[in-house]
Amino acid sequence: IGNLVPIVIVLVAVATVSAVLLNFTGVGIPAIMQLIMTPIVNMVDSIWGVVILALIVMIFWWFGIHDTVITGPLDTFLMNNFTANQAAFAAGTAAVALPYIVTEPFWWTFMAIGGSGATLGLAILTLFSKSKQLKTIGKIAIIPSLFNINEPVIFGYPIVYNISLIIPFILTPALGIIIAYAATAMHFMNECVVYIPWTTPPLLSGYLATAGDWRAILVQALILILGVLLYIPFVKINDVVMAKTMGEE
Repeated sequence: IGNLVPIVIVLVAVATVSAVLLNFTGVGIPAIMQLIMTPIVNMVDSIWGVVILALIVMIFWWFGIHDTVITGPLDTFLMNNFTANQAAFAAGTAAVALPYIVTEPFWWTFMAIGGSGATLGLAILTLFSKSKQLKTIGKIAIIPSLFNINEPVIFGYPIVYNISLIIPFILTPALGIIIAYAATAMHFMNECVVYIPWTTPPLLSGYLATAGDWRAILVQALILILGVLLYIPFVKINDVVMAKTMGEE
């Protein structure tokens, strides 16, 4: 009963507002929400829009807030883009000329190699850490990271509230998005037209999501290599700090 009271209040309030809007403007809440969301959705399919989104998501993650807080409400629109691509592809449109670049498979395939923060590169580097603790984390995290599951790195390394890793954690996904978006916009590789599980390992995921385009493998490999290079100096700093803290020097 206690839960029903706020539900009833919300329903009555929304119904009242909707009735007032219909009476004075002739449109309801859904139409107004569509009007508000349309420019936001259009922005997400632009390179700067998706880069800003990636930066916001990674900042939230650094504070320990799961990315679905941001991406969850956008999933409907990203899936709408994806189904539009599928329909166009089925109708005979070339895989390099589909309506949308940014779709849900595109996000996971090129922005989150190893998980949010593109942490596969970090997991690889951790295997060569001077700190015994970090090396142990690396051994635990490397296999899940190959399937884009990176909670062992996010909370075990840790990345959350770790000031020495905030820069690569935020910038690496943005770099991946820029490279993949540019490669797609220039028709170097196919757009994502196949829905794949987000746990599909990197390189294979790019190949499958783009309907068997081997060039997507090259794009993912480039993003992974640059991600490793971007993480290296910050990992070294963190490695030294951790070694001193744990008395492992």
